Amino acid sequence: MSLRKNKFVLSALLAVFFACCLNNEVHAQRVIYEEENPPLSERLYFGGNFSLQLGRITYIDISPLAGAMITEKYSAGIGATYQYYNNKNYIDGVSHVYGGRVFNRYNIFRQIFLHAEYESLNLEVPYIGANNEVTYYREWVPGLFGGAGYFVPFGDRGGMNIMALYNFSYDNKRSNYNEPYVFRVGFVF
Repeated sequence: MSLRKNKFVLSALLAVFFACCLNNEVHAQRVIYEEENPPLSERLYFGGNFSLQLGRITYIDISPLAGAMITEKYSAGIGATYQYYNNKNYIDGVSHVYGGRVFNRYNIFRQIFLHAEYESLNLEVPYIGANNEVTYYREWVPGLFGGAGYFVPFGDRGGMNIMALYNFSYDNKRSNYNEPYVFRVGFVF
């Protein structure tokens, strides 16, 4: 396992350990159904992911989302993604990736949920032609994810989601991900 993967695995394990040690009361993203049918404004939640890496390789990922609690345990929503990648080791090392996703979540317990998601990203896909010449074409690449997550509450409405997902439509020649396993940490309010 490479040093980069070891650091990632260690960071993920520390995040899970930290999350398990926090308060088990859940108030955010989980609407308490005191009324029979709470108004939509009380069932909405917003959030997303943000990643930043600076240096010889610059990587910025902004992925906002919006969701709604449909029932006491089921929620659904939409999200968008924009990623900027600049590898200064190459002349043409700049790339822009953008797209969207729809997702479904089902709360098994108060803090543990199942997550299913369809994502479509527009990115530059390399093709090897005659004489091993590489050309890039922009293409929409789908992703079908499934997995589980853990919700860590912060205060009355906010919290953090930690998810482990598997990309069932992973294609190592076209996918924007290095492998079919994807770990995400995001925030909601």
